[in-house]
Amino acid sequence: MSYKKLTIWQKARELVIDIHKMTLSELPQFELYEEGSQIRRSIKSVKSNIVEGYGRRRYKKEFIRFLTYSLASCDETTDHLETLFETESLKDEALYKDLHERLQILGKRINLFIQSVEKEHRTD
Repeated sequence: MSYKKLTIWQKARELVIDIHKMTLSELPQFELYEEGSQIRRSIKSVKSNIVEGYGRRRYKKEFIRFLTYSLASCDETTDHLETLFETESLKDEALYKDLHERLQILGKRINLFIQSVEKEHRTD
C-alpha cells in the first residue's frame, strides 16, 4: 500500500491545493509573503509529515511521532486561517468556513488514525 491511499493524505493534498490557490487569489498582495506564506508552509507540512511517518511505519513510535507533527501542523494551519479571517485579509466568509470545517475534519481524522496506529499497528 502507498501513502497515497490514506484518506488523511488525500484530504491533506486537497487542502494544500485549495489553500495555496486561496492565498494567491483572495489575499491582499502584502499577505503573500506574510501570513499567506505561513499558511502555505503549515498545510504542506501536514501532508509531508503524513508521508514521512508512513515511510517510517515500520517503527511504530516514529510513525506516531510524525502523525502527531502532522496534527500539530493542521492546528497551526487553522490558526493561520483564523488570523487571516479575523484581520479581514480573507474576506470571503463562505471560503473561510469551508476551509475551516475541512481542517477540523482532517484534524479529527488524523487523531483517529493516530489512535488506530497506537492500538492496532504491528511492525512484523
